Amino acid sequence: MSAVLLKGGRVLDPGRSFDGIADVLVEDGKIAAVGSRLAREGAVVIDVTGRVVGPGFVDLHSHVNSVAGQRLQAMDGVTTALELEAGLLPVEIAYARAKEEGRPINFGFSASWGAARAEVLSGREAKADFVGGLSILSDPAWQQNSTPAQLATWLRRLEGELSDGALGIGILQGYAPLTAPKEYRAVAELAASAGAPTFTHVREIVESDPTTPIDGTAEVAQIAMDLGSQVHHCHVNSTSRRHIDRVLRTIDDARSGGARITVEAYPYGAGSTGIGAAFLAPERLPVWQLSPDNLVLIATGERIRDEAHLRQVRATDPGAACIVEFLDDENPADVALLQRSLAFPDGIVASDAMHVTWPDGSTDTREWPLPAGGMTHPRTAGTFARSLRMMIREQAVWTWLEAFRRCSYLPARVLDAVAPVFGGKGHLGVGADADIVVIDPDRITDQATYLDSTRPSIGVDFLLVNGTFVLRNGDIVLDAYPGRGLRGELK
Repeated sequence: MSAVLLKGGRVLDPGRSFDGIADVLVEDGKIAAVGSRLAREGAVVIDVTGRVVGPGFVDLHSHVNSVAGQRLQAMDGVTTALELEAGLLPVEIAYARAKEEGRPINFGFSASWGAARAEVLSGREAKADFVGGLSILSDPAWQQNSTPAQLATWLRRLEGELSDGALGIGILQGYAPLTAPKEYRAVAELAASAGAPTFTHVREIVESDPTTPIDGTAEVAQIAMDLGSQVHHCHVNSTSRRHIDRVLRTIDDARSGGARITVEAYPYGAGSTGIGAAFLAPERLPVWQLSPDNLVLIATGERIRDEAHLRQVRATDPGAACIVEFLDDENPADVALLQRSLAFPDGIVASDAMHVTWPDGSTDTREWPLPAGGMTHPRTAGTFARSLRMMIREQAVWTWLEAFRRCSYLPARVLDAVAPVFGGKGHLGVGADADIVVIDPDRITDQATYLDSTRPSIGVDFLLVNGTFVLRNGDIVLDAYPGRGLRGELK
């Protein structure tokens, strides 16, 4: 592996709060030195004057699990993309498959609470397949309360997954929102006893459903306070919608009480999920202040016409990915809510990236540029560049150092306890993994839209993963697959 010397860039290392002009030397996939006037005989020298150099972004919430999706994320500055909210089951298969196929960026998986429940309550064999697993969303059996025997069985399944290297437990509580809170607590207790984090799509908040067994954010906050464990609240912007200020106060109060609760957001007013999700049932949409025509099928771009159309699609293709318009990206008041989500102290940027689907039903390719006709959510291609554009250049809310803290350093720290390998991620200290992004600060922006969703971001000039170039001069290196599987280690 050749040494690489990045010369003269503005280096930002959130690990030691460093912001200054420096050189960065990479050897054997690690940061060998950061300083002025560095030299190394035989090194590949890249002049990055006028560019920002920092640790590659660590995305805690990505469902792409493919070469095509990861390449879009690499163009957005991501060096590590993790499937943690939903998780996969069995993780052994997920890691083996990704390693065999090759990945341009690093990958990792949590244990899937939803898949474990579905195995026991619905008799559905888990195959470590996120896309195929979306069809379970409309199956009422796995959304029911468990008997004591069923609970014990799927808890053992999750415990085995942690032993196999899962990076925690991903809990899609919002997809089975009426299950008993004691079941959620049992999962959290299992994770806490193993020293593993949980990653939760919370159940409904009280403003959206006064009949909910417990407010979703209050539930995760209480668990974090009671157990002292690492609890991660996924995409707070989409689960809170126009009630974000109250939800963030709940999280802030819990933190003030000592809770280890982290939170993530993405900079879009629309989410994406399988159309069979419980909260997209026609009778549930009004509590979200939505109607069927706020749903758009990703594969075809077709907008749901009315309640009858929604019921028909949910019955015939419950796993179909759709766009869910919960805020208006053109409404200044709604945009301000998104910005408050991103500006929340110690808030983490995460994409909730979705797979790309082509008209023939395929979800991956090694072709680059991507073939025409692929559809996804624009957050797959643009979350990080869009966040930087909005929060640094347009709003001046973040400094560049703060941006790297939120996009690289803080997400890596969520996983330190369960996976020591993350100690080398999210910073540029000597000995850290050489996951590095080089950005043109004046050009960085997203290009993907809801109608043209696979347009890559621009402004990421170089990306190194474990010391290997995945991007050079703003484009993909076609034969680069240096991504590694990052696994948990039980304490």
